Amino acid sequence: MLHAIIMAGGSGTRFWPASRRATPKQLLPLAGERSMIQATRDRLGAVSSADRTYVITSKALVDPICEQLPELNAANVVGEPCRRDTAPCVGLAAVLVAAEDPDAVMLVCPSDHVIEQHDRFAEAVQRGEAVLKESPDAIITFGIRPSYPAESFGYIQQGEQLAGHDAFAVECFREKPNAETAKEYVDAGTFLWNSGIFMWRAQTILDALSKHEPEMYSHLQKIADAIGTDSYSETLQREFEAIDGKSVDYAVMERHKEVVVIEAPFDWDDVGSWQAVSRLHPHDEDGNAVVGSHIGIDSKNCIIHARPGHTIVTIDTEDLIVVQTPDATLVAPRTSEERVREAVAELSRREMTELM
Repeated sequence: MLHAIIMAGGSGTRFWPASRRATPKQLLPLAGERSMIQATRDRLGAVSSADRTYVITSKALVDPICEQLPELNAANVVGEPCRRDTAPCVGLAAVLVAAEDPDAVMLVCPSDHVIEQHDRFAEAVQRGEAVLKESPDAIITFGIRPSYPAESFGYIQQGEQLAGHDAFAVECFREKPNAETAKEYVDAGTFLWNSGIFMWRAQTILDALSKHEPEMYSHLQKIADAIGTDSYSETLQREFEAIDGKSVDYAVMERHKEVVVIEAPFDWDDVGSWQAVSRLHPHDEDGNAVVGSHIGIDSKNCIIHARPGHTIVTIDTEDLIVVQTPDATLVAPRTSEERVREAVAELSRREMTELM
């Protein structure tokens, strides 16, 4: 059966000051009335039941996520003892799912994507299931047809088409390129953005980790052996902390022999920074993307995010990000959005943890 896995351990520092440690971006309604993780669960409801949906997150976020997703079994919201990147995350999910269903197929999704076409999403998942029926050892990723030469996404190069399937062998993965290289990828027509959405059999990913990351797998296997015993919590803490963190792209995707890419038939947005507000919300006549109340006087192409009950006024401004919260306000050029992380680092240096 298909088991849905939501990866929700990120801190969302590029969305400061709205995103904080206790309420990171996946718990915020950045693209609609529902929070990012609620919207992810809504989408997955079309392909997997609540009892077969897991959330892998940090210990601190287990209770808030359970509150936002009361339909899930509380035991299926799993708090990692510490951050160890995506390979240990999916490995932990795999041992938990395999303990329940050894033949399980896993659909792994980040918690911060916007995909509003649920029927097309379900269609893509069905394509993946069809591939896995014929090629059970395959690892499937979903690629997005580029709409511009993005420098902030990784790319997947399509190889030969699989016989009888609307899917392609992966020729290679490419890291985030510079502007010139990104344009070359788009012009080539054979490159897709790497969405970070995956499908595989639970046993396939565990076998791949055993082959390519034997030390990581050894720790995961000890966790698997402790499932259902009194020592499980202690074992999870000890063994997970001992893992050397690594992304699933480096650990498995770039090394596995049978990797398949399906071009997504749905519209997609990776809500990675405040620029996403400009893509996801309507603009006023001056090109400003506004969430909340805003009065702009000769203000153009700004991103404005105000809390209810507060009005932001801008005068003679252009290409700014302005975000208001009760205890902090961000003002920055749109071109400097990546430096928001530096602001969070400075708060840490100054021990202003109440603002983090």
